[in-house]
Amino acid sequence: MATAQTPTERKVGVKEMSWDPITRIVGSLGIHTEIDFDAQKVEKCYSTSMIFRGFDIFMKGIDPRDSHFITSRICGICGDNHCTTSCVNQNMAYGVKPPALGDLGYNLAEAADYMFDHAIFNDCMANVDFCEQMVKETNPSLLQKAEQTPAPHSDIHGYRTIADIMRSLNPFTGDFYLETLQVARYSREMYCLFGGRHTHPSTIMPGGVTVDITHQTCTDYYVRLMRYIDYVKRSVPMHDDLYDFFLQELPGYDMVGYRDTDLICWGYFEDPDYVDYDYRNMTDWGRKRYVTPGVVFKGELVSTDLVEINGMMRILLGSSYFDDWTDEETFVTEDPLGNPVDKRHPWNKVTLPRPQQRDFADKYSWVASPRMYDARNDVYVASDTGGGPFARQWVTAKAGLVDFGYAKATGHSLQMVLPRTASQPEMELEWEIPEKSNAIERDRARTYHQAYSALIGLHCLERALTEVREGRTKSWNDFKVPNDAVSVGFCEAARGVLSHHMVIRDGKVANYQPYPPTPWNSNPRDTYGTPGPYEDAVQNTPIFEENGPENFKGVDIMRAVRSFDPCLPCGVHMYTGGGRVRKVMHTPTGMS
Repeated sequence: MATAQTPTERKVGVKEMSWDPITRIVGSLGIHTEIDFDAQKVEKCYSTSMIFRGFDIFMKGIDPRDSHFITSRICGICGDNHCTTSCVNQNMAYGVKPPALGDLGYNLAEAADYMFDHAIFNDCMANVDFCEQMVKETNPSLLQKAEQTPAPHSDIHGYRTIADIMRSLNPFTGDFYLETLQVARYSREMYCLFGGRHTHPSTIMPGGVTVDITHQTCTDYYVRLMRYIDYVKRSVPMHDDLYDFFLQELPGYDMVGYRDTDLICWGYFEDPDYVDYDYRNMTDWGRKRYVTPGVVFKGELVSTDLVEINGMMRILLGSSYFDDWTDEETFVTEDPLGNPVDKRHPWNKVTLPRPQQRDFADKYSWVASPRMYDARNDVYVASDTGGGPFARQWVTAKAGLVDFGYAKATGHSLQMVLPRTASQPEMELEWEIPEKSNAIERDRARTYHQAYSALIGLHCLERALTEVREGRTKSWNDFKVPNDAVSVGFCEAARGVLSHHMVIRDGKVANYQPYPPTPWNSNPRDTYGTPGPYEDAVQNTPIFEENGPENFKGVDIMRAVRSFDPCLPCGVHMYTGGGRVRKVMHTPTGMS
């Protein structure tokens, strides 16, 4: 007869495990965990970044007209997003409205960037965690099942079984992986038609775009766009088959990377007929965007008002390597509408770095802790971007404000119509708001957002062609820099919310605070001990990997983290003060 174990007899298999740096991303992200291998779940998680840079410091005192050139260097991935956000910010500061073709130029460039980024991240980075080679090493029994499971949409994407889909994603050998590399090339070409170059655009400016937009420019974009839409028609059902297989064959997998639905989206893609870049009108023109802005607390859409959203932003510290700025100068006490502005708002943040030893009981990351203040409950919410597409589609679908022909928000879904392409007939897609925010649904949203971004691109391209045919080819307006201004640019990088807050005094930048998506996602525990989104999503994640502690690869943890599309250069900044001479060498023949 079996004898029951007492609690003191039970062997608790808790083991510390770290992944630092996380691969397949840009930057230095470390994930440090304590895993209970008896209970098959993660007990604790700490998200760290040990690299420090500092654009918010050396932006002070510069000519604000240089800000988009400088801030595009924050990142080698989303430099174009920073550039455009800075230009939107400057448009508000200078009171300049681009011509319609200028606004459409912004949209066409950024839509192309989304198409590129979501394709290459999903299928050359994140989905490597779902490829045949990875599943063979971590869940061999699941791969055996995949070999015997027909793919429901094989007639569309061409892969007979789920295992065939997995094989197509093997790095450097899988045919879909290799095709996506080619997609990345021509979608980058699409961007450069309007942005001049990538990742540091040369023709995206405050006041509009300075590229010569002609019928040929639009045709070159259109040819590549329709090729991309043809690709997306196979990509979406292929990903649906893969993700549904995991959820079906691994009951409970919907808890991998799960956290409460606390989402933020600043919205993107202006409608030229409504936007004037005036803060006082931002509520109205923000709601006319093709991606709707919004804040979601515990699955409730609480606001779509960019002015209200701006007032909710707070920057906390807690476990980050910075000193508090409560004794520093307050730059802004009221916004342009007279609403009070908190000391911890980005307009008032002062970056005071304090390097020190990493201590998980105290300070352990160079990323600060941005939060959204919920005045109803007097709490600071660790909101996340859902990797970008999840939050954008959730908010847009729920708000039900968007309807531009190719896509419509219904209040519970996004309905999309992809037009006929070279090898595929017209296709209808519908992304429905999922019940949970988890790793699988973040990844699924990304592939649907490839379609949504392409349709925004197609719609804006048709509008741009109308402008060109009507002879309205001006795409940039001149402006003057005021002596004093308070402004903000609210946009979206591929992986989520991106804002630039600026204060101008005496014609120079007095304060400039860029807040990209990764700081919102990768931040550490804040002043109140609240974990950041990565930490929260990994903690309590169940472990489905079949390997034990000795051969553990952490694939479920990596799927949770990579579902947010991490990109750490935006999360950390560097400042070396005035610098100091370390070594002087005189080498007369050094250049010979």
